[in-house]
Amino acid sequence: APIYVIPRGSKKRVTELKKIVKKADEILLATDEDREGESISWHLQEVLQPDVPVRRIAFHEITRDAILDALENPRSVDEQLVQAQEARRILDRLFGYSLSPVLWKKVRTKLSAGRVQSVALRLIVEREEERQRFRVSEYWDVEALLESEGGEFTATLNRVGDERLVSSRDFDSTTGELDPKGEVRLLGEEEAKTIAEKSLTERPWTVTRVERKKQKKRPYPPFTTSTLQQVASGRLRMSPKRTMRVAQRLYEGIDLGGGEREGLITYMRTDSVTLSDKALAEAASYIEAEHGERYHRLRRYKTKSKSAQEAHEAIRPTEIGRTPESMTKYLKKEELALYRLIWEQTVASQMADAILDQTTLELTVALDGEDHVYRATGSVLRFPGFFAVTGRRGDDTFLPDLEEGDEIGEEEAPEGKSPVVIRNTEPKGHETRPPARYTEASLVKKLEEEGIGRPSTYTPTISTIQERDYVVKKGSALVPTYVGIAVTHLLREHFPRYVDVRFTARLEDALDEIAAGELDRKEFLSRFYFGEGTDGLGLESKIEEELPKIDYPAIPVGTDPETGKEIRVRIGRRSIYVQRGQGEEGDRATVPVDLLIDELTPEKARELLEVRAKADEPLGIDEETGKSIYVK
Repeated sequence: APIYVIPRGSKKRVTELKKIVKKADEILLATDEDREGESISWHLQEVLQPDVPVRRIAFHEITRDAILDALENPRSVDEQLVQAQEARRILDRLFGYSLSPVLWKKVRTKLSAGRVQSVALRLIVEREEERQRFRVSEYWDVEALLESEGGEFTATLNRVGDERLVSSRDFDSTTGELDPKGEVRLLGEEEAKTIAEKSLTERPWTVTRVERKKQKKRPYPPFTTSTLQQVASGRLRMSPKRTMRVAQRLYEGIDLGGGEREGLITYMRTDSVTLSDKALAEAASYIEAEHGERYHRLRRYKTKSKSAQEAHEAIRPTEIGRTPESMTKYLKKEELALYRLIWEQTVASQMADAILDQTTLELTVALDGEDHVYRATGSVLRFPGFFAVTGRRGDDTFLPDLEEGDEIGEEEAPEGKSPVVIRNTEPKGHETRPPARYTEASLVKKLEEEGIGRPSTYTPTISTIQERDYVVKKGSALVPTYVGIAVTHLLREHFPRYVDVRFTARLEDALDEIAAGELDRKEFLSRFYFGEGTDGLGLESKIEEELPKIDYPAIPVGTDPETGKEIRVRIGRRSIYVQRGQGEEGDRATVPVDLLIDELTPEKARELLEVRAKADEPLGIDEETGKSIYVK
């Protein structure tokens, strides 16, 4: 059970508030409409102890209508939401204050463990381990450049005889090894060159298959916190932290020339995709007026998460009629870019599907008596639907109007047909790529998919693991540091339950059950910390049991190619160093701060040890002073 103390720095403000409260007829608590906001309202009520009526009002957009509506529909503070928020705060402290001292003793001082941050770090470290295990494989195909009166298009060699050519999907995504399904053919560079040369001169090429399919593309739902962060990262190159800062400004309001600020978007911490009836009606009116009735389609999106209560609506413009163009003179560049993203996504979500014709052509040429089949794909836009607002991302590939049996490759075509000319054929080499590192946006997506954390936790979690020096950014990718790897190894080996993705997601479910009044807060926290009965499942007893077993972490690098001794990375009090064998004289060297785990090979480690060994040998003598000069 928490004991609350007013911090020394806040006493003056609390005294000031108490004086104002005595003069008031009533108090309106208008904090944010999420768990944290509900908890703040509860704290105010508890601290101020007012004698006058107290009303809790909530709105998820800062507009005149929304606030007037909230004033007419007050409620009391939601005690269950407060209970859930308090449980979350206490749970995070039980976790952090218990496990962080373990890291201080066994890794380095000033480190921290966290219920969500430690799982996020584990995901990043395990992705790096996957990349280290990955073996790059090479494969080849042939690409043909063809031209018709409509323009150029490409076709790629797909089959030789009855054998399909190997493609990227035939390699195991985690190991990089060939994992073929059925009869496949792996081309080498020389064979690909030979096929390319022969294909360029051999005639005729025959159209052996034409397939046309009508394809519908649906618009995406309106934004939630995580999807906004992901899309803003991809399209605007904004980090999640920056995205939320700009969104906060749009939510709090902009002066639109009337002397009053007006909120431009709804509350930006939400995991709901629903839209209010007001928003649906405004979108319908706008779409029908601007594009016509056939472009409108009423869509009601349902939130998959049963706990979608951080706010009750998706992120949307407060007024659909405020187009991005009309806001140009009021908004800064990044504010306008983010507003445009939100506005387009909201409007598009209420529009008809885009309709395309997807076409596949197969072109066959016989080389040395064996059929070689090239494949080209393209699409033609038949009805733009929501593309009328968002635009089409990615170019259409034009394909000529051909039928099965048509012969191509000559400058002159049969009567009534346009010629299709083969301009070039060239071999194309490919390498399999290891799984991509997480970016801030893709980590948010993964956390949300796994049910870890909530909209308000994503940005602070990612900031924390960077501030603690567990992770650094390499371009936009998140790469674990040696300290981050050591922390994950320790927690994963000795406290696997507490950094397990599913266990952490179940804790979130339990917090949702507390918010719904289905679970007692104290019972839940007690079970987490003390365990049930004598089964030793509580965090307290687990730490007591494991602490004596924990060795100082050593991250394996590999074997020294010359001595055969194991090389490991150790975490020192002030530096990171490599150790060969037992770390005798000459077998330790500091790792440069910018040398990350992906670059530290056994060969590189040996080089560091050799440079360190030479550090005591002078480069030469300074002529003026007679003193030795060293490289350190």
